[in-house]
Amino acid sequence: MLPESIELIVVTPERQLLRETVVEVTIPGLDGELGILPGHAPLITELGIGALKYRTATSSQPILLAILRGFAEVLPDRVTLLAETAERAEEIDLSRAEAAKSRAEKRLASNDTNIDWDRATIALQRAIIRIQVAKRYRGVPVATH
Repeated sequence: MLPESIELIVVTPERQLLRETVVEVTIPGLDGELGILPGHAPLITELGIGALKYRTATSSQPILLAILRGFAEVLPDRVTLLAETAERAEEIDLSRAEAAKSRAEKRLASNDTNIDWDRATIALQRAIIRIQVAKRYRGVPVATH
């Protein structure tokens, strides 16, 4: 018999961000999103940069977290994410995220040969996902390209 719910655990190096019983979860993988329902086959996967979405038995809308890299272990009744960075939508400072996006874009647009391109690209991706998650939480339409 399949379980009716999943225990979702999200841990970062700083703290356990979330431990909640959910009915579905979508995680950002390296090659796109991975949807997980109770009873999912076991797997371990690498996380990308994106929005983790989950729904509890009582939530009508998905709840969002911004996720930056890490690993996920999926079991039939539990999903554990070990993320480099994870933030709840309500914790994201939108003006700070927009300033970080602007700085990253300027850094990438400059002709400075001393730029660490990988680091600057990750900073831009992180800022963009933080902005998208924060805006969705606040009910602001988000343009996705």
